[in-house]
Amino acid sequence: MENIQDTKLNQIIKYDEDYFMPVFGKRVPLVADHGKGVYLYGTDGKKYMDMIGGIAVNTLGHNNSKLVKAISSQAKKVIHCCNYYYNEPQALLAKKLCEISFADKVFFANSGAEANEGAIKLARGYWSKKGTPKPKIITAKMSFHGRTLATVAATGQEKFSAPFAPVMPGFEYVEYNDFEALKNACDATTGAVMLELVQGESGVHPADFEYVQNVRKFCKENNILMIVDEVQTGVGRTGTFFAYEQYGIIPDIATLAKGLAGGVPIGAVLATDMATTGFGPGDHGSTFGGNPLACAAGLAVVEEIESKNLLGNVRKVSEFLFKKLNAVAKKTNKISDVRGKGALIGIELTSDSSAEVKMKLFNKGFLVSSIGSNVIRIAPPLIISKSEAGKFVTALQDVLEGKE
Repeated sequence: MENIQDTKLNQIIKYDEDYFMPVFGKRVPLVADHGKGVYLYGTDGKKYMDMIGGIAVNTLGHNNSKLVKAISSQAKKVIHCCNYYYNEPQALLAKKLCEISFADKVFFANSGAEANEGAIKLARGYWSKKGTPKPKIITAKMSFHGRTLATVAATGQEKFSAPFAPVMPGFEYVEYNDFEALKNACDATTGAVMLELVQGESGVHPADFEYVQNVRKFCKENNILMIVDEVQTGVGRTGTFFAYEQYGIIPDIATLAKGLAGGVPIGAVLATDMATTGFGPGDHGSTFGGNPLACAAGLAVVEEIESKNLLGNVRKVSEFLFKKLNAVAKKTNKISDVRGKGALIGIELTSDSSAEVKMKLFNKGFLVSSIGSNVIRIAPPLIISKSEAGKFVTALQDVLEGKE
């Protein structure tokens, strides 16, 4: 006989199957009820350690008091006002992001896809306004830049764009971490190169330091804009606020989203004064982008990262995780690679199905993401402790060793 919690879970699953477009396939049977710190609690009353963090979104974990207060206080004032008027949280967050980055100007959107779409438009607008259109943009194979028609075209994985052909022209894909391939693909029509510094959606593959250095140098020498997609790697995810800092470069344009407002939808396009000339009045906009609620949340997230030294925590816990996961790999022979940066880690399995491992971890109270057939991705909240990370490693080892 079903209890009340099981009845509610099954009812929500039934509503989802009946009324929601099936774009996510069969979901994990969890209905989130509330959260605290690194934990999510389901309507079934069970507690789950959130090792995927909303796919690198829940920067501060769940129910962070400063973030909740910022959202609540702003909601009592004004949630939305149109961009005909000035907006204090928007102006303050734009100022803050410029102060901690290379950027001179910021534009706010509602998601990572929108931010990347804005970056693509900005790069093409830059060359168009100079009177020398250069529409071609070089991106990497196995990249992921979003699900709008422009960003699936930018994404170097045909499976995301093929059902929606014809896609926007003007993108060319080259092997990741292959500088010669990128250089050879550039010609007189190339206006920009767009790269992730860690390819998250194809298995968590970091860019090589020398590769990124060479690309930046080549772009400067050949008057090509460099766009860095930091939608997943930004906001402290890799142990520095921006991943580009670890590569010793300064891009012309960068994008942020996921973790910027701790779960409130937001995206951002950051650019130098030079690149910003690609937009003039009326060239771009967003009804909801940069609304007071989202920007108040973004300010709270950035301030918490700074005041709690969460970047230092990410580096400390990351070092611990890599050490412990590599020890599990050696002991079990079930892991072929552990890769990534900071709190964005891919665990490649030798033979086990990542989907099956994901569900076994779920049954033990841990939430992760599976990519492809054999990669487990983790992107926990930046507040995670070594003790909490250790519990995950123990659970993973138990699963790989067949301990139910």
